[in-house]
Amino acid sequence: MKKIVVPIICIVLLAITFIYLNPITDALASFISNEAVVVIKNNNKYTKDIDYLFAQRSDDYIPYSYQDLLNIYYSVINNGWNEFTFYCPDEYSDCLDDVSTISSDDLILTHLNNYVHPFNSFTNIKTSINTNGEITLKIDYLYTDEEIIEIDKEVDRIIAEIINDKMDNKNQLKTIHDYIINNTRYDTTRNEYEDSEYESNTAFGPLFQGYATCNGYTDLMAIFLTKLGYNNYKIATTPEDLGSETETGHIWNAIYLDGTWLHIDLTWDDPVPNPDVSDQTDFLLDTYFLVTTEKMHEEDTSGEVLIKHTFNPLYYLEFNEQKSK
Repeated sequence: MKKIVVPIICIVLLAITFIYLNPITDALASFISNEAVVVIKNNNKYTKDIDYLFAQRSDDYIPYSYQDLLNIYYSVINNGWNEFTFYCPDEYSDCLDDVSTISSDDLILTHLNNYVHPFNSFTNIKTSINTNGEITLKIDYLYTDEEIIEIDKEVDRIIAEIINDKMDNKNQLKTIHDYIINNTRYDTTRNEYEDSEYESNTAFGPLFQGYATCNGYTDLMAIFLTKLGYNNYKIATTPEDLGSETETGHIWNAIYLDGTWLHIDLTWDDPVPNPDVSDQTDFLLDTYFLVTTEKMHEEDTSGEVLIKHTFNPLYYLEFNEQKSK
């Protein structure tokens, strides 16, 4: 009996050693070299394989500058990771201070969030900083897995129904622009009271409930744009950007088309009817459909709209390049 048991035990031990060989050697190497090992996970299917001027994708996740840290934050959010740990190297003496600056600045995080796919956008991001240089990011995302599946399926259905191969790019975009507006009303209740019976602040509201705020319009349009293969992101004007606590923010879409970055603002192309006017017909405009920044500001005849479109060019650098050409 012993002759049978001993070989079996040896085989099991060899199997366990083989399975755990890499983690053990990695940990041992890390201990000996005093270097931390960063664990890279798989990206989700909504990761954008695109670099922007404000933030670019990271590969090694070892920061040596403030820009490297921005890139890491962008990459972690963009990859759809719920938790990620990286380390500040000794060579980067200001690393912990810079992490603290970024993590405590909601303005920077908000603008970083606008570059990722809506399904990878967060509602909360928490940074834990250890004095030994270990940084852990924990992220809560806006959309649930169930909502993503439902929205994805409905967007695919709509595209199959209203888009065809004979359409050029502008016809495709105008068709989507008009479809969203024709099937959506602006949610004045949420805008006024910051609460609503509708999920109007996400793509779910305009897609299934017929109500949206600027966030809902913009998220849904971004999902359509990405589905159709257009490079795009969202642009936000925040109260902090405007230096006013009384102003509310605004958000709309940016799209790269025919070598130029352009604006699409569905919110202002779907104006709310004047309550004092008896004719409550829904309006559909194309004032802010595929316009340059210069054209957008020319159309901002109302002081309120002009304020809403006063975005900070430090965060959306592609439009600075456009201006310089």
